[in-house]
Amino acid sequence: MDPVAILLILLAAYLALGLLFAIAFSLVGAARIDPVARHAPIGFRLVILPGAAALWPLLLRRWLAARRNTSPDKDPRH
Repeated sequence: MDPVAILLILLAAYLALGLLFAIAFSLVGAARIDPVARHAPIGFRLVILPGAAALWPLLLRRWLAARRNTSPDKDPRH
C-alpha cells in the first residue's frame, strides 16, 4: 500500500474519532472541565466543535482527569 494512502487513512480515522468525540464533549465534557460551560448556550457548543475535533486527545485526557477528581470516592468533604 502506498505510504500516502496509509497517511490519508490514518488522518481520516483521526478526524472521524475527533468528530464523534467533539459531539460528546460539547454536550457533556465541556461542563465537566469548565463549570462556566455548564450554562453555555448552543452557540458556544457549536463554536467549540472544530477545536474539540482537532484536539480530541488532549481534551480527552482533561475530561478523564476531571472525572477522576470529581468521583464520589474522592469527595473532599469526607
